[in-house]
Amino acid sequence: MQPKNQKGIVLMPQLKWKINDIRAQVGVIDGLIAPSIVLQNAQYLHSIYKKWMSGNIWILGDRIVYVGSEMPKNIEGTEIVDVTGKKVVPGYIEGHVHPFQLYNPITFADYSAQTGTTTFISDNSLFVLMMNNKKAFSLLQKMSEQPFSFYWWSRFDSQTEREDESELYTNESVLEWLKHPDVLLGGELTGWPRLMRGDDLMLSWIHAAKQQGKKVEGHFPGASERTLARMRLFGADGDHEAMTVDEVEARILHGYAVTLRHSSIRPDLPNLLKGIVEREHEIFDHLMMTTDGSTPSFHQDGVMDKCIRVALEAGVTPINAYNMATYNVARYYNMSTLHGLVATGRYASLNILADEMEPTPLSVLSKGVWLKREGVKVQAIEGVDFKEFGTLALDFEITDADFQFSIPIGIEMVNDVITKPYSVGSDRQNPELPLGTDESYLVMIDRNGKWRVNTMIKGFDRSLKGFASSYSNTGDIVLIGKSIADMKKAFEYLKEMKGGIVIVEDGEVISKLGLPIGGALFDGPVEQLIEQELALKEAVRERGYAHSDVIYTLLFLQSTHLPYIRITPMGLIDVIKNKVMLPSVMR
Repeated sequence: MQPKNQKGIVLMPQLKWKINDIRAQVGVIDGLIAPSIVLQNAQYLHSIYKKWMSGNIWILGDRIVYVGSEMPKNIEGTEIVDVTGKKVVPGYIEGHVHPFQLYNPITFADYSAQTGTTTFISDNSLFVLMMNNKKAFSLLQKMSEQPFSFYWWSRFDSQTEREDESELYTNESVLEWLKHPDVLLGGELTGWPRLMRGDDLMLSWIHAAKQQGKKVEGHFPGASERTLARMRLFGADGDHEAMTVDEVEARILHGYAVTLRHSSIRPDLPNLLKGIVEREHEIFDHLMMTTDGSTPSFHQDGVMDKCIRVALEAGVTPINAYNMATYNVARYYNMSTLHGLVATGRYASLNILADEMEPTPLSVLSKGVWLKREGVKVQAIEGVDFKEFGTLALDFEITDADFQFSIPIGIEMVNDVITKPYSVGSDRQNPELPLGTDESYLVMIDRNGKWRVNTMIKGFDRSLKGFASSYSNTGDIVLIGKSIADMKKAFEYLKEMKGGIVIVEDGEVISKLGLPIGGALFDGPVEQLIEQELALKEAVRERGYAHSDVIYTLLFLQSTHLPYIRITPMGLIDVIKNKVMLPSVMR
């Protein structure tokens, strides 16, 4: 049973064990039952004392049953591991995961666990987009049974403009998500301008999260102090969008919990931490860290261990660095009875380090299961079938009529994700645009073939002939290129692949990345995905893509929480004016 408040509403997950399990755990203390594992002679981080302490760690199944100086009376069949000379820290927690960045939640968990990250707090957006709650919650249950800890957040908006927004985010559906015991927070509030415009339904969802003891995460890049104050009053508890030390200070001033970001398009963490250290701010107890849904290749050198390493290099003390990726996160989300602390009663999710200055562990225990021993992977996280996401079946054809570009407005890329409108100048009806220029055709087509949006994109490439992607914010199809014939051919290859990203030149495939799970997710190991992602990115770079991460560009072309112009299912949207500049066209 989950604990409830006085109104009978489910609160944070606090107890995961049945009565018989607890009796057995107490039996270990009494010497009636032998523990499964004992880590002997451990030097472990006690995150509350903020000290390295010495002792023995007893484990039964997935739970730590004792930490202290004694050895158990009964060790019959117990695996005793002498960790003399090594350091033991809690398993790392990634507190802001978008587990759908080409990888899927299970393969990314399997990959992350090998570098010590064994708990995710993740985005639920793709579940909302692709299936009903009953199917989604069934998948959540299957994932919770893995030797890995999955938690979730409940979004309140789709990050774009859709006609079916009110059908995806109904009051009933959002409240069901908020009541789920594995959902720890509401947000992130990418649609916060709606609150400013008087959206009381979104405000009621914030209140519902609060009534259940759950946090609300903001999404406030570049926000003024007045905006931060307003959002705090509306109910936002934390934010991960600070890009400067001044912005960190402003959030702390208004009482926010601050998550510092280190991602493939915003690698801000080194400068933020160096600035905090230089200004001698004693605020580390109120800071967390995240890789914020970085694309696969960013993680070649780790996940949360990568963030801890950055913190150590920036001059943060080791204990503060580890706490920002463990105890601080667990305490903030009211789950320190389960996570983030090497102490009695917590999950047996532990990292064994060679040294406190080397955060990538030699060995990893997650819920009492060895996933890695002395640098070698010994257990995979697997066995969850994502068939509920379905396969992408593009059962329609595209014709010359889909390539009409008599439009005055185009999208100019400022960087990977920020865009602005520009004047196209004259009709573009040529079958090919000249190579070497920075303008290309851009078409977005409904994955069910019902509508399309046509415009031009400036600054994406200089010689990309045909490009097709089913990876996008909404799951709709994005076509880009200078050759209409190659754009059509790329679409045909995309149909054959049943989803993915493909580059075509003179009718031939130059590079491709298959995404067979719903047209959005890779179905193999992350190591294999990284190889294909890097090859695709290199092919795009060779054709003039000058920004840092084309995968993020595809994701955010439709995302209306960023300025200034976006291509969406409703058409071209002026984000600042909240106005449709060019409506989508029915096919």
